[in-house]
Amino acid sequence: MTALDNAALRAATGAANGEQDRRAEIYRSAARIFHRKGYHATSINDIAAAVGLTKAGLYYYIKGKQDLLFAIMGFAMDQLDEQVIEPARRVEDPQARLETIVARHARLITQDSSALTILVNELEGLLPDDRADIIGRQRDYVDFIADTLAALRDEGKVLGLDPTVGAFSLVGMILWISRWYRADGRLDGDEVVAEVTRMAISAVLNRGEDSNAGNPARTGQPAKETRE
Repeated sequence: MTALDNAALRAATGAANGEQDRRAEIYRSAARIFHRKGYHATSINDIAAAVGLTKAGLYYYIKGKQDLLFAIMGFAMDQLDEQVIEPARRVEDPQARLETIVARHARLITQDSSALTILVNELEGLLPDDRADIIGRQRDYVDFIADTLAALRDEGKVLGLDPTVGAFSLVGMILWISRWYRADGRLDGDEVVAEVTRMAISAVLNRGEDSNAGNPARTGQPAKETRE
């Protein structure tokens, strides 16, 4: 490969990354508007204005509002895969894995909850095939948590709890953070994550098994992380 070829490849890669970043910006901005106004009350003009594009310019990145909603939900599930599920899969111990799931998901919510909240609130706005795709990915996540709870049950750390009921309950508790958390509130994001993780794990484990619940050393997370 010549120097000219290398330069062309770098330019193409930079352009692709720039477009990917721009799409992510559009998804985040649109998600915030959908979260605030609701999907049906939001117009394409609202979204275009929020991201500094003309309506025609926005259509370069999306086919329409329904397509954008599906893209946002896919983007949210990708975040969940990359920042919660994949790191948790690498944790062998079921208790530490559950703590990792709760802490990382809660952290996503405190950082920017809009796209993740839309996953629950606006599913009916999707086309049937797109809705089935997102629901399937959501169900895979719930099954992953349920499998982790079942592993804890097999170790004798969880008694009298149906893993599927427990998994749905944990996800619901985490998603509800978006309803009450405020970045300028009394507790910062790190403190909220620690409290929610401690409460969730203590509620699941038998008495006597929760002495390390919410302990950052078990999840591999620092007690405080630098907020970007």
